[in-house]
Amino acid sequence: MAPGGTAVVVGASIGGLLAARVLSEHFERVVVLDRDVLGETPAHRRCVPQGHQLHVLLAAGRTALEELLPGLSAQLRAAGAPLVDLHGQVHWYNDGHLMRRAPSGLIGVGIGRPLLEHTIRSRVAALPGVRLRPRTDVTGLLFSADGTAVTGVRLGPDEVLPADLVVDAGGRASRSAQWLAEAGFPAPAEDVVRVDVTYVTRLYRHRPEHLDGMLGALTNAVPGAPRAGIAAAQENGLVAIALSGMLGERPPTDDAGMAAFADSLAAPHLATIIRSAPPAGDPVTMRYPASVRRRYERLRRFPAGYLVVADALCSFNPIYGQGMTVAALQAVRLRRLLAERTGRTGDLAPRFFRQAARIIDGPWSIAVGADLRFADVPGRRTARVRFVNAFVHRLHRAATRDAGLGAAFLRVVNLVEPPTSLLTPGTVLRVLFGAAP
Repeated sequence: MAPGGTAVVVGASIGGLLAARVLSEHFERVVVLDRDVLGETPAHRRCVPQGHQLHVLLAAGRTALEELLPGLSAQLRAAGAPLVDLHGQVHWYNDGHLMRRAPSGLIGVGIGRPLLEHTIRSRVAALPGVRLRPRTDVTGLLFSADGTAVTGVRLGPDEVLPADLVVDAGGRASRSAQWLAEAGFPAPAEDVVRVDVTYVTRLYRHRPEHLDGMLGALTNAVPGAPRAGIAAAQENGLVAIALSGMLGERPPTDDAGMAAFADSLAAPHLATIIRSAPPAGDPVTMRYPASVRRRYERLRRFPAGYLVVADALCSFNPIYGQGMTVAALQAVRLRRLLAERTGRTGDLAPRFFRQAARIIDGPWSIAVGADLRFADVPGRRTARVRFVNAFVHRLHRAATRDAGLGAAFLRVVNLVEPPTSLLTPGTVLRVLFGAAP
């Protein structure tokens, strides 16, 4: 089918840009609307406050981006972003246990949000029929005469933009529930996990000896010690240090305070960098109160011609670095759904929401299960959650000697394999015997 019609994407986030990339194959015109300025060079955006924080592109996310935008990894590398073997070039301190490193095919990208977003935006903007409209606020939706379908968007009091499909990629602040309620549609149920995370990121000049020649270091929060930290090499010879605390634990922003906070972590590399590397900017703080999953897949009534994607669908605890990867995986799935029906969108929403929910299930269970280890995080702790958390703790102990177990864990964390892959008989036996004192 030749492309025809108009698609509108609300939000020039990474999720919105990837949706536009997919829609360009099926619509003659794709218009991406955003309230912010969209600059010609990589820069932090006012409407993306999390852009100053350390971002992680997991292995599955890089693979998905490469499928959608072939050659992107090489393009990012040419711009100075290192490609990182996430098992062989990162110090992983899981529950205080240093994972044994080994070469792997799990390749991530060390990159700041501005460069990644700018590179994707430039590629998408160059596609035939795609138009970006910055400084444009969407104030509501247009509906068909019978109220069963979305037919466009309102841009202020006097302008409307008709569309055959509208995609909400407005992020955590999505107004879809409000707009749909105004038209008489039910709001989706929400799963909310309150974690009260505060994180601080600062850039430093990177010297290889700071990470013992590696490209990253990570240590997680554990019950009784709700602090975590990451060091990640990025473009232009920089390394980002991100310190985080859960449940009201707040990292300081002064040099001495950051170093002391880092001293309390299992990975020694972070404090070394803070004390000895020249800073390349000021520390930036952000607070994240809760993970939120909106259950659109459970709605029995939903208008045709409308979709909700990426962080507008599910916003994860940022400590786990899953958001960009899940957005990319959703875009790949949307592409396949449109191809199956040669671009028809009449029943697209229920099909997409069901499959997006399956994509979200794995990373949501990883993040929420880990958060529920902390007694002060509200939530139901099923027998399965308690068992998996105890098992993964033993796996971390065994992975100090068994690199294969570390690889199995990282394939799950990087969304390459489902969490159930850790419970195969062979893996369980290696964990049980390998974790024995």
